[in-house]
Amino acid sequence: MTQSTKERITEAALHLFEENGFHAVTVDKIAKASGTSKGGFYHNFKSKDELLYTIHDSFITYVLDKAEEAYQTFNTPAEILYETVKSFVMMFDMYRPHVTVFYQESLYLAPDYFQSIKQKRDRYKEMMFKVVQEGIDKGEFRPELPVPITSMGIFGMINWTYKWYKSNGRYSIEEIASIYADFVMHSILTKEALEKQEYQRFFLKNQSN
Repeated sequence: MTQSTKERITEAALHLFEENGFHAVTVDKIAKASGTSKGGFYHNFKSKDELLYTIHDSFITYVLDKAEEAYQTFNTPAEILYETVKSFVMMFDMYRPHVTVFYQESLYLAPDYFQSIKQKRDRYKEMMFKVVQEGIDKGEFRPELPVPITSMGIFGMINWTYKWYKSNGRYSIEEIASIYADFVMHSILTKEALEKQEYQRFFLKNQSN
């Protein structure tokens, strides 16, 4: 499928930002690397700042949409959490350069763009807190686990994936997502919920590695 000029610019900028840092990369360099003109760049983005914002916004919007979709689609907190964890992990295959640039360059976001990203990140965090709390309220999740620590622990574990994940590694992103989901669900479910037949799909089957 042919890439649009905007997609070519974004992809070129991702590689340049990742290798050289935001401030070292000029609009001229992005235009040259993407095979377009400076005018072509400004036709698609108001500024380099807007391009950096677009890179950040793409993957945050994806995981937020997936979490909201899970909340609307599934009936129990356990199912919602399982699907949310898996979609969060799968994002690292689709948006790994975006996430890398985010962690390297997020300090350089202009204030208005930073606030917009922060609002989405806060919404995602609130959704996780809500699902964990509902799981405790409905007797599916262990009540002794504090909601904030449990939620932030899940975020912390998964976020670090960008540092080591390789698309050509031994395990596919689907397998890694299933491993993470198994970790989380085994850790958080009550004994009774762990034994539910309909929840056995959350867990890895016994197999030799």
